[in-house]
Amino acid sequence: MNHVIRKVFFDFEKEEKFINEMSANGLALKQYSFGKYVFEDAPKGEYIYRLELLEHPANHEDSQDYIQYMEEMGAELVTSYFRWAYFRKKAVDGEFTIYSDNDSKIRHYKRIMSLFIIVAGLNFIIGLFNVFNGSLMAAKGYPPVNTYLAIVSFSIVALFVPFLILPLRKNINNLEKEKGIRE
Repeated sequence: MNHVIRKVFFDFEKEEKFINEMSANGLALKQYSFGKYVFEDAPKGEYIYRLELLEHPANHEDSQDYIQYMEEMGAELVTSYFRWAYFRKKAVDGEFTIYSDNDSKIRHYKRIMSLFIIVAGLNFIIGLFNVFNGSLMAAKGYPPVNTYLAIVSFSIVALFVPFLILPLRKNINNLEKEKGIRE
């Protein structure tokens, strides 16, 4: 039986924890699309899930090679969305980690941070466009719709920076410090 849960995460570690908690409760991830998780009944704790932001979309040749490598290591690609890959491995097979060292974790965090910076940057540019266009339209007597859109765009930027980009930067800095101590 399928179970649909609608939930949005911007922190992949919290999302991964949520999916693993669902697995512990007897629900195995079957499919994902933005904010919509489809689970199916499974034995409790059968799978361990890991998420990864791939360098390219899942159908890209490099990503296909990586997915094949993961499958050779005993992991299965359950679903993918945009560049996010949802892997799982049977819990009886033992520990399941994707990142074996700090360098791979740092690269992964940087990929995620780059994505957030692009989204924030695009919203900033859209906001500037709407401020400019809104002032032109207001001078002609039109309602300030563009001004409201600019406020939304700038609000997105204002939320992305402290809640998404800066925490990732902090994680990267901590991993780089740890890496420096070990070297």
